[in-house]
Amino acid sequence: MRSTLAALLTCFAFLAAAQGVVRPKDVREAAKAGSSAIPKLAEYLKNPDREVRLEAVRQIGEIGTVRSLDPLISATRDSDAEVQIRAAGGLVNFYLPGYLKTGFAGSIRRVGTDIKGKFTDTNDQTIDAYVVVRPEVVAALGALVRSGGNMDARATAARAVGILRGRAAVPELVDAAHSKNSGLIYESLVALEKIRDESVGPRIAFLLRDLDPKVQTTAMEAVGLLQDKSALPDLIAAFNRARDAKVKRAALEAISMLPAESSRPIYAQYVSDKDEKMRAAAAEGFARLANPVDLPTVQKAWDDEAKTSPRLSLAFALAALGKSELSQFSPLQFLVDNLNSAAFNGIAQPFLVELARNPQVRNSLYGPLASGTKDEKIGLTRVLAASGDSESLAQLRKLSNDPDAEVAQAALNAVRNLQARL
Repeated sequence: MRSTLAALLTCFAFLAAAQGVVRPKDVREAAKAGSSAIPKLAEYLKNPDREVRLEAVRQIGEIGTVRSLDPLISATRDSDAEVQIRAAGGLVNFYLPGYLKTGFAGSIRRVGTDIKGKFTDTNDQTIDAYVVVRPEVVAALGALVRSGGNMDARATAARAVGILRGRAAVPELVDAAHSKNSGLIYESLVALEKIRDESVGPRIAFLLRDLDPKVQTTAMEAVGLLQDKSALPDLIAAFNRARDAKVKRAALEAISMLPAESSRPIYAQYVSDKDEKMRAAAAEGFARLANPVDLPTVQKAWDDEAKTSPRLSLAFALAALGKSELSQFSPLQFLVDNLNSAAFNGIAQPFLVELARNPQVRNSLYGPLASGTKDEKIGLTRVLAASGDSESLAQLRKLSNDPDAEVAQAALNAVRNLQARL
């Protein structure tokens, strides 16, 4: 029986070969030739068999050379949603090597499942500022955001646009934010945050009233990051009526990003709240208000605070209010120290980015940039890449000769990013 079955299978294989039928394993075999196989793999993208096209787009994406881009752009227009998703992932992977094995894996597992409410993975990846993306890539991804084969494909494309900071696709992201699908709305909002086109804020403010807490809180974060001061009354209204603790925290965090004297009573009330995240957000409001009259209030809160997270926010506030010296127990030193913490460096670094816009603070940071720990040096390269000036370039170039290879590479990346920004 088994020998008969084997003979039949062999017969079918010969017939398939004779008729020119391509199977996924044939695609994998062809891909072993690497970049030189791209033209042949591109032909497989026209195959009527979905599995063959899917394997072809997967292999083209993994080869990941510049010759992969045109076939991947073509694959975004495939009739199958999963082929479109794989094409979007391959395009990102070219500009952000490793994405297919790391960032993309979480989203591809959701293909064919309910995407709503499952965005618990980190979604903070972006390419370096000096990386230039071909306009045709952004255009293809924007078209996929607008009319992908299903909502998963559209959401994946929106995520890709954000990672690539595809400003030309902002209109498609804004339109997608008006959809009825929470997953697509969420990814579109995060992408808009990464692109930072501040003109968009008023066009997404309606989502501050969305019934999905995930969408609502992300919209709050977005209007704050995009500095939409016209949204402040709506944020305060949402804050006052919120019953969900996460929504209330998100509202206060957004209010703190849009400093206004009229918000001072809110900051004063919540800087001593029992919820540490509310205390932190209130402290950040005082920081950005930057009114010296608030220094005693913030200093007392700093002296009384035991929790690290709100203490970081209070350190940020004290430094913003003028206590920007770098000494053993100073607030600024506390922020630098926490660049060594896996748990808190993601909080300390953004605060230092904001503070380093002040030349006095920026000059103070050159000391630990040169003589700090490995993690401090690497963290400060990222701070200066975002907030440095021409003097920072000179300091970063010095650090590019650091004996630690990781530090030297981080400094080189920072130089390139800062040059692109300047």
